[in-house]
Amino acid sequence: MGTGRTLRKESHVRPCKTPAGKARKSRAQRARLVKFGMDETTVKAMGDEDVRVLVQRPAVVKKLVAKQAK
Repeated sequence: MGTGRTLRKESHVRPCKTPAGKARKSRAQRARLVKFGMDETTVKAMGDEDVRVLVQRPAVVKKLVAKQAK
């Protein structure tokens, strides 16, 4: 019974990303930033890389939103 060779070769088992999957993930991340309190127009203007970085640090986003509110 063992684990088998197929499961040890990760690159051959892991599914590849599709453009639709990437777009879906990007939309979800942008929606998450809007829920954190960022302005929707600002989030739309941002690039995917910037969105990814900010989603990883929600505390930083909340501080930015609080600073802009003052």
